[in-house]
Amino acid sequence: MYYLIQRSKLAQFILLLVVFLTLCFAIEPSETNVLWRFPALFAGLPGAINGFAENLMYEWFPVEVYDPDLEEYETSALIRELTRGFSRSILFCIELIRDILLGGVKTIVAFTSWDFVDEHEWAVWPALPWTVVSGASIVMGYALRGTGLALLTGLATSYIAIFGQWEPAMETLSFVLIAAPVSCLLGMGLGTAAYKSVTTETILKPLLNVAQTMPHFSYLIPVMVFFGVGDHAGAIATIIFATPPMIRLTLLGLKRVPAEVVEAGSMNGCTNLQMLYKVLIPTARRDILIGTNQVIMQCLAMAVIASFIGAKGLGFNLLLALNQLRIGQALELGICIVLIAVVLDKLSLAWADRQTDYFPDESFLRRHRYRVMFLAVFGLCLLLSFLGNLVFSGGINYFYLIPHNQGITTEPFWQSGVDWMVENWYHGLQAFNNWLILDVLMPMKTAFLGMPVSATFVLIMGIGFIIGGLRSAVIVGGFLLFIAFTEWWDRALITAYMTSFAVIVSAIFGLVIGSLCAQNSLASRAILIVCDTLQTFPSFIYLIPVIMLFGVTDTSVLLAVIVYATIPAIRYTVEGLRSVPATLHDAASMSGVNRMQRWVKIEMPLAFPHIMLGLNQTVVFALFMVIIGAMIGTEDLGQYILKALSDKNGIGNGLVLGLCVAFIGLAVDHLIHTWADQKKAVLGM
Repeated sequence: MYYLIQRSKLAQFILLLVVFLTLCFAIEPSETNVLWRFPALFAGLPGAINGFAENLMYEWFPVEVYDPDLEEYETSALIRELTRGFSRSILFCIELIRDILLGGVKTIVAFTSWDFVDEHEWAVWPALPWTVVSGASIVMGYALRGTGLALLTGLATSYIAIFGQWEPAMETLSFVLIAAPVSCLLGMGLGTAAYKSVTTETILKPLLNVAQTMPHFSYLIPVMVFFGVGDHAGAIATIIFATPPMIRLTLLGLKRVPAEVVEAGSMNGCTNLQMLYKVLIPTARRDILIGTNQVIMQCLAMAVIASFIGAKGLGFNLLLALNQLRIGQALELGICIVLIAVVLDKLSLAWADRQTDYFPDESFLRRHRYRVMFLAVFGLCLLLSFLGNLVFSGGINYFYLIPHNQGITTEPFWQSGVDWMVENWYHGLQAFNNWLILDVLMPMKTAFLGMPVSATFVLIMGIGFIIGGLRSAVIVGGFLLFIAFTEWWDRALITAYMTSFAVIVSAIFGLVIGSLCAQNSLASRAILIVCDTLQTFPSFIYLIPVIMLFGVTDTSVLLAVIVYATIPAIRYTVEGLRSVPATLHDAASMSGVNRMQRWVKIEMPLAFPHIMLGLNQTVVFALFMVIIGAMIGTEDLGQYILKALSDKNGIGNGLVLGLCVAFIGLAVDHLIHTWADQKKAVLGM
């Protein structure tokens, strides 16, 4: 009793748990019992959103537009015409990039006509040889970070070309090359506006919180309604998805600019515009370029998901391979996506870390050596591709473009490996699968679905009150109330159970692996490199190996979620433990403390706030991956979001379901951040 009194929060939590369990057993399951399930007061919200969207697209603000096909004017809604115009602009940019990389006539047709192209055989935009693109990327890697990055880019681009995946890879890259600059410019503009105006920041902050916890699929549905399907729709969804991190990091970078720098700019007579472009942005360059890196990674991740609404590229081919259970081909495509992600990540980070060099006393060639090197490599690779016509006369020029069916393939090898594992490991894998589903997951799922809504509110709001007082209780209660008033409370509970299981396992793995690696500097560096590499993988990729082993089951989804969500748990644990001052380690050793005592009494308490932030990332990662896992047959909110993609009136359901997922993430995010901030305050951090 004395122990509980001394730790009042622990006593409060135990009391809360007792009340929760009592309510669970006391409340009778019945659809008419308000204490069991709240009435679906928001059931009509999706229909209202659908009606609003339809009115906006077809009736609001009608304007007269000229139809060149009918050669007459017709009435159309303003929003419809604006979205059409924006779609055409984005599609033109994508096709321009693809014509440059892969060759084609679409850009020429845009300025002439198909008749002109048919009449003139020369009216074809030639493709850049893969050797030229590879050589240019090698020079870029060398200029940014030396031989290592140059070798990585060279091997990655050569692999993609040799394995016959160059064309879909360039289609995917065209998304990134269009979506990333637009997202960066939009993010910098909004981030700057938020820095200049407190009101703008106040408005943007909750929108950014929701946007960054909204599942990927929820972005596709409104885009599909307003912009249709195809490459342009995928690019627009990618732009919307990738902009929030740029806004945040731009705002963060500008806020970090020292007041002395701003005062120096003012004293030198800078106007507001000069202050922005010559003082603030250059000083915040590091954070802004890190934002650019995040944008590129988000664009690449979304470019894969955008295949659900017709976007071409590696993601589309990967989706087809998974639907056909061609695991070997899916692995090949997955490796290509990973290579592009790693190369773009390393190049953008190297760009962010690069310092501006000044050469006041050096020769022209010294100052512009990388440009000269680029032109030399460009010319040599063009010559090589031309010589390929002679070397491979009468056949395919392997120095120019390797078609998919003519490249090397390892699909039979991987497929035979899958068949061997099925033959030899089938019974063991099935036994594990059955045990996990029947003895662990099903009881856990039943327990979650057996929670009355009133008891759940008592538990979650009680935890919020214990951690952060009345304010936190009201915030998490508000998030939960929205979900409870929809018709998808049970699906939200299934999502919560899958996420909870994955987070628990990931947190344990992350804590154990991170703690072990943190004891040695070499192991710490090695595991952080592994985490950096794995974190660049698009989440879609993690489904491939688990489907290969366990097929289309909940086990596959949860194992993919655990692997994906363990990465931040390991990273933050290592970084937190390594941040403990060495002087404290020395003091502990002089006091005769053994390693375990030092870890429990010193390292963990000091690293706890950092580890909790890692847990927060683990929850968000797990939640996103659970929703993505719906494509292989789970029964959570993600399944209904996927169904909304094929429904012409699915925008309402998609947005409400996305908000339900986002509010789960935001509730957990608030609790963890509040707890971590309290620990930081106690530790004086």
